[in-house]
Amino acid sequence: MIRLLIADDHPIVRDGLSGMFAADPGFEVVGEAGDGAEAIRLAEALRPDVILMDLQMPGVNGLAAISQLAERGVRSRVLVLTTYDTDGYVVPAIEAGATGYLLKDAPRDELLRAVRAAADGQSVLAPSVANTLMNHVRTPPDADLLSPRELEVLQLVAAGNTNRVTARHLFISEATVKTHLLNIYAKLDVSDRAAAVAEGFKRHLL
Repeated sequence: MIRLLIADDHPIVRDGLSGMFAADPGFEVVGEAGDGAEAIRLAEALRPDVILMDLQMPGVNGLAAISQLAERGVRSRVLVLTTYDTDGYVVPAIEAGATGYLLKDAPRDELLRAVRAAADGQSVLAPSVANTLMNHVRTPPDADLLSPRELEVLQLVAAGNTNRVTARHLFISEATVKTHLLNIYAKLDVSDRAAAVAEGFKRHLL
């Protein structure tokens, strides 16, 4: 009997998942949570074998909940069940300690098998998620694209600093900051500060 905790902020999703697993004699749904904070509290109290964790939840989101569960020594396996399969979601979830990552369009039988596998300590990834992880590993950060000074400027801009404050931090003139920014725009193929910051995160420079 696999003891299961379901964490999702949509009641209809929780009801559907709970009904699906309750209909299988190999599972027992021991609790349901509507946000990450409740998931942490219930996981500590109930110690389920597997936690089905949505990522986008109010307050404490799924990613933060996964990290806190690991920090608190909760040994339940966490299987992410979400609609997002981009590396901005997948990589942090796996790094935080998720055992597996599935999408909400997974067929019923696949989800049942995945929870059984997670309970056994096996990693379970949806095919598109596996591809995302492979691409992330194969695509190294563009670490040498910007000079060390340009990276410093971009980091300060990303933190919301004006050119004047950035210049003061780096002990250079505002004109020099503007020159660095123009070089950054050219290297990242963007035309403004916001796009430069977004591209910096996309290329793992920030």
